[in-house]
Amino acid sequence: MRLLARQVGRFPDVDILSPETAGMSARDAAFAHAIYDAVLRRWITLVEILRYELTKPWEEGNRFAAAAMLAGAAQILFLDKVPAHAAVNESVEWAKQHGGPGAGALTNAVLRKVVSLITPPPPPPADPWAHVLRDGSETPEAPPPAPIEPGSRRPRWDDARNELPMTDGSALMVSREVLPRDPLTRLAVATSHPLDLLQAWARDLPLREVRRLAVHGLAAPPTVLNTAYAKSPLPEACIPHAAPGHHLWTGEFEALASLLAERKDIWAQDPASSLAVSSVVDLRPSCIVDVCAGMGTKTRQLAAAFPGAEIYATDIDIPRLRTLREVFAGHERIRVIDYRQRTELAGKADLVLLDVPCSNTGVLARRVEARYRFSAARTEELLGTQRQIIADSIPLLRRGVATGGQGGLLYSTCSLDPRENEEQARWASKWHGFEVARENRRLPEGGPGEPAERYSDGSFAVLLR
Repeated sequence: MRLLARQVGRFPDVDILSPETAGMSARDAAFAHAIYDAVLRRWITLVEILRYELTKPWEEGNRFAAAAMLAGAAQILFLDKVPAHAAVNESVEWAKQHGGPGAGALTNAVLRKVVSLITPPPPPPADPWAHVLRDGSETPEAPPPAPIEPGSRRPRWDDARNELPMTDGSALMVSREVLPRDPLTRLAVATSHPLDLLQAWARDLPLREVRRLAVHGLAAPPTVLNTAYAKSPLPEACIPHAAPGHHLWTGEFEALASLLAERKDIWAQDPASSLAVSSVVDLRPSCIVDVCAGMGTKTRQLAAAFPGAEIYATDIDIPRLRTLREVFAGHERIRVIDYRQRTELAGKADLVLLDVPCSNTGVLARRVEARYRFSAARTEELLGTQRQIIADSIPLLRRGVATGGQGGLLYSTCSLDPRENEEQARWASKWHGFEVARENRRLPEGGPGEPAERYSDGSFAVLLR
């Protein structure tokens, strides 16, 4: 709740943070993460419901009361194993301690109204003569089916104003029509996506696809492993993913951590993340530069895909660069260099990987905070950054690499926005003389209620020569 109070003060520019659970039991730590994740994943939905019960604007409220209300409402509505009374009591006590008596009273009043959303009404008094007709005979008709009660689940979400979509594909029925009337606004609130983001998608995609992508953002992403280069049998906890060369991890987290520490031939990587490098595995580059290496996932994939290549990895972000040095310390073919040092490689690279900063709209189920930071101004800033990275990386390419056919600029994003993808490739073609050699796009797949082995994020990759 302390972390949520901090996020309340920053929203929509929320931090990429995780609850501190050191010293907690594994069960308590998992519960803390579940509450925090439920709030972050359903922030807009929760605020809309809470705002309905408040007498003054949400933005003007006590941030400690706001954090307590968000945590309490998330447990009441989306964590169905938590008793409602426990969620209310714990939230109220925390609000009192950190926000004062007034914050506690407000939290109590609002959360009790949230509980009423999932509380079935009392049954009407029984009418002993309801089955008897006027002539004294009994009616043969069966009684009408009971209405679906608040707090119950429907097998699937039908976009009604009195139902909330859940991570398993079902819908939670509530006692009032808490969602907006306008269809696109209702979709934004129900799936907790900014309306501006859905409107941006709607400019390029049919509404049914916008709806599918928005619902996909509610999914709880599974752990997917890149197993394309595995040199020995995989554990039983690995089951095949729909994408070749990938498996789903179904075991405990501790066992996964041990497995990844022991084996360097497999690593955590979604099929969307592996798309860029997988699209060029037939090439034979001898020198590769990974300009925006991040945490090194694609760098590791490059080393496995091109065992004869020398690889240079860097990143402008200092903490990420530090992580890269730790991950690849002692690696025989991967050399981590300072970002400024990349200019020393001018004219030497066959293949330059540009996994550029982007809006992350293809990975919103994994990077929930990215959806709230979406804005037209931020996208324009990203477009300029992406073009600058492309232009700055051109001198790295070896002369003749285009005619040799063994490389080029491999541009990649985890965005769904054509302006960050296809249009950037056309820009490079127009202003820098590149040819679009290969282009691949992967849309998110496997949303709530679908088999985990079908889950995938979204991404884009293009090879420029």
